[in-house]
Amino acid sequence: MVKEINFLKGLVVLIFGFLLANFCSFILKKIPEIQKRKIVLKVGEEKRLKTIFSAISSTLNFLIYLSAILLTAKFFGLNLTPVLASLGILGLAVGMAARDILADFLAGFFILLENLYQVDDEVEILGLKGKVREINLRRTIIEDESGYLHSIPNSLIKTISKKIK
Repeated sequence: MVKEINFLKGLVVLIFGFLLANFCSFILKKIPEIQKRKIVLKVGEEKRLKTIFSAISSTLNFLIYLSAILLTAKFFGLNLTPVLASLGILGLAVGMAARDILADFLAGFFILLENLYQVDDEVEILGLKGKVREINLRRTIIEDESGYLHSIPNSLIKTISKKIK
């Protein structure tokens, strides 16, 4: 009986996390549209808002899903304390891996802050020409003329060529 109740609690947490993530994404997608109606945005500002809120949305979704999974593990009887404590032993390896991720995040932050390019811009990055489909803090996704999607870590982006319309 207790296991069934914990299973239901875990299921409710997962469903709530899913709904919360979708709700936050929906709201963050609507904010640029609302701003566009309230004020006259400069050319490119709408795309910039859309890009920034897309990055915020993906980061928020990650945090919500991670929290829901960690909470659900508790309801299923998984004690995560020893697992989290043992990660301290592996801290050096994680730190080395996190260096690249942190570099991606910092580069992505400055790409967005400096407004180097936005979603739907025609760009050439690392020899790949195409239209920017997505920008988040970790990577940029470009669709080339053949329809292939290329995922580029932001820390690798050193030179950007942007087609001005």
